[in-house]
Amino acid sequence: MSAATIAQLAEVPGASGRRDPVSVVEEQALTRDQDLIPVRHARMSATPFTFYRGAAAVMTADLAATPDSGIHTQLCGDAHLSNFGVFYTRERRMIFDINDFDETHPGPFEWDVKRLAASVVIAGRNNGFKKKQTAKHARAVARYYRNYLLASVELSTLDCWYARIDVDNRLPELRKRLDSSTAESTQKMLKKARHRDSMQAVSKLCWVDDAGRAHIRSDPPLLVPLTELATDRMFPGGGVRTAGEVAANGRALMGLYRASLPEHIGALYDQFDIVDVARKVVGVGSVGLQAWVILMWGKGANDPLMLQVKQAQRSVLADYVPGHEYAGQGWRVIEGQQVMQAGSDQFLGAITGRDIDNHLHDYYVRQLRDGKGSVVVEALGPKGMKTYAALCGRTLGRAHARTASRHAIAAYLDGNEDFDEAITEFALSYAAINDSDHAAMIEAIASGRIEAAELV
Repeated sequence: MSAATIAQLAEVPGASGRRDPVSVVEEQALTRDQDLIPVRHARMSATPFTFYRGAAAVMTADLAATPDSGIHTQLCGDAHLSNFGVFYTRERRMIFDINDFDETHPGPFEWDVKRLAASVVIAGRNNGFKKKQTAKHARAVARYYRNYLLASVELSTLDCWYARIDVDNRLPELRKRLDSSTAESTQKMLKKARHRDSMQAVSKLCWVDDAGRAHIRSDPPLLVPLTELATDRMFPGGGVRTAGEVAANGRALMGLYRASLPEHIGALYDQFDIVDVARKVVGVGSVGLQAWVILMWGKGANDPLMLQVKQAQRSVLADYVPGHEYAGQGWRVIEGQQVMQAGSDQFLGAITGRDIDNHLHDYYVRQLRDGKGSVVVEALGPKGMKTYAALCGRTLGRAHARTASRHAIAAYLDGNEDFDEAITEFALSYAAINDSDHAAMIEAIASGRIEAAELV
């Protein structure tokens, strides 16, 4: 198949032959925790934007049905607005970057750009913006992405690799481009993020008994200590049952994690002991995948470490971009993250092992909180959204420019604005498709075809 022209990148899939979006969501549910599927449906159905956040599989099938550039690079695979944010690097600098790589996989570079640009339009429509405004925001994504890629080919390979968006260095410039309300909310978000560490997570997620020992609190179904899950009812087909067996299984999995760490990080990890474990529901699209929080404690009175262990399945891109093999899906996630992200969590690791359901799963591990924060997209006004769209477009460009594909991408973009217009046209058209898909999910819930939980 010949490479698409830039104008062809504006094409969206036709209705004929397109998969029913609800069927795609139902298919994903088959390999997830059935108790949590109604929670996933409820979160996805809340708004067209929350549906879009959970519908990476739906959109990837659509992207695969349209012409592409033929230029592959490492993709985020789910580069919507809410998958960008701030966090601390291991050098304790706060940076802004992509922060979710569950779907990372090689693929046509523009798939990430399209997913980001469409999310800007959908979020803007959700916030009541006019079409002219959302078009301007999508165009900012494409323009800032394109400008970064074109500039990157003039930089050395090492300069591209080490480039990062340092929050403290860039904040004064960003403030000038924000309205007063958005500037104030951004400042509050950053202040909150700087205090989001393991100690803060303990204060929010744990309780302390009379002996001074911390335990993860129970808030089912969103947060459930492991001991509450260790019942015969949970495992009618056999497998791990008792609390002791569950604890032993957890220790075995964390032993596999320890073996995946570089030795110097392993020496750091060894200074902590596991205190408690709980299942924690996270995100929108991830709901139903196994996700755990691990409470660990060092030698001091205020010395916690909280890790997140999250199940990794095949990327939604894998069926459409074949030929890539991995030691495990957890390794796929962390390897893709380390290629694209300017500064990755030092506790990143991977596991392949049996969970409490006695089934073999792949996982990746990271810190639960380490200065993590994100913009509340629903609170952005038109000016704030344009600034944020531009920042995310530039950040995505920086992530793609870390690979050798930057030269081919820059040559394809050719320095003109046609790419910006094609991406904008695609984003506007796909937002309408997403609205229809969201309505189909609402109808499926109303008819009883799928179940949705009632969440407070």
